Amino acid sequence: MLLGVERSEQAFRRLVEAHRAELRLHCYRMLGSLTDAEDMLQETLLAAWRGLAGYQERASPRTWLYRIATNRCLNALRDAGRRVPAQPVPPFQPPEPSRRAELTWLQPYPDALLAGIPDAAPGPEARYQQAEAVQLAFIAALQRMPPRQAAVLLLRDVLGFATEEVAGMLGTGPTAVKGALQRARAALATDRTPPARPGSAQQRAVAQRFASAYLAGDVDGVVALLTDDAWLSMPPAPHEYHGTDAIRAFLRASFGYRADRPVRLLPAHANTQSAYGSYLGEPGAPTAGPAGLFVLTVAGNRLSAVTRFHLDDLYPRFGLPTTVDLTGNAGAVPPLSPRRTAPGPP
Repeated sequence: MLLGVERSEQAFRRLVEAHRAELRLHCYRMLGSLTDAEDMLQETLLAAWRGLAGYQERASPRTWLYRIATNRCLNALRDAGRRVPAQPVPPFQPPEPSRRAELTWLQPYPDALLAGIPDAAPGPEARYQQAEAVQLAFIAALQRMPPRQAAVLLLRDVLGFATEEVAGMLGTGPTAVKGALQRARAALATDRTPPARPGSAQQRAVAQRFASAYLAGDVDGVVALLTDDAWLSMPPAPHEYHGTDAIRAFLRASFGYRADRPVRLLPAHANTQSAYGSYLGEPGAPTAGPAGLFVLTVAGNRLSAVTRFHLDDLYPRFGLPTTVDLTGNAGAVPPLSPRRTAPGPP
């Protein structure tokens, strides 16, 4: 029993450690930001510790923790609004974007933090497997929904909780849950596409071709890899470019600014998708610093989206150094390793 003797801090740690990784991922799906998710995970665990005396085991520990985490996220979104990061100032004049994104808080999620979370659907009610439910397109779609709709979709279709359980978690009735779920599913219906198999040879091959063209400053080579309706976005900058012509115009401006500055790419893994940490140096300098984390969305043998996150502080979370040596192996493309889900940096 959890109560009585097992109210000790050690027993509580054993309880929450079994669910820490999946609770962090749940908060990330709700909030779209790794930074915010980790803050909310700590708030969830603190609230659970403080509320332990009132836990009567009427629900499983997992259900109890998910109820706390979900409501903490909803409260944060309702009470404080979305924490919008400062927009970076581009070092060159970019062309007019196709649109200016609202989801500037979006952040990538390290695959290393997925370790210990089952890849298969965790409940009989679930419709999504983990690889699909952590990809950037899915996370972005959740951010565009009303928060309670997103919460219902996650609890029912991703985590597999029953309708009655979700109603109890959210303090509402089954009819309201069913209505919110219907609206959330309709919102996703036009966006849902089968995910590329994480770590597949095809996914890695497309990513390698992108890396080679990018390092060479080959605009046409990058554009040739894109689907006709591809998107290029750069959170937390709001600029988004849609289609090959718009992306070509941006790449010409970007590569023009880059000129003869040395560039390096190091492979990474984010949101079950191929990724690269990019680095840019100055001519003659011995090292280069972060210049954006690319996350590549592969569709068949093309790229349907390229997301370049300008979030230098997150590099260590993806096993990437904060500087790279420029003294040798210029322009080489490091091979992408199979997807890694071993524990990463804390």
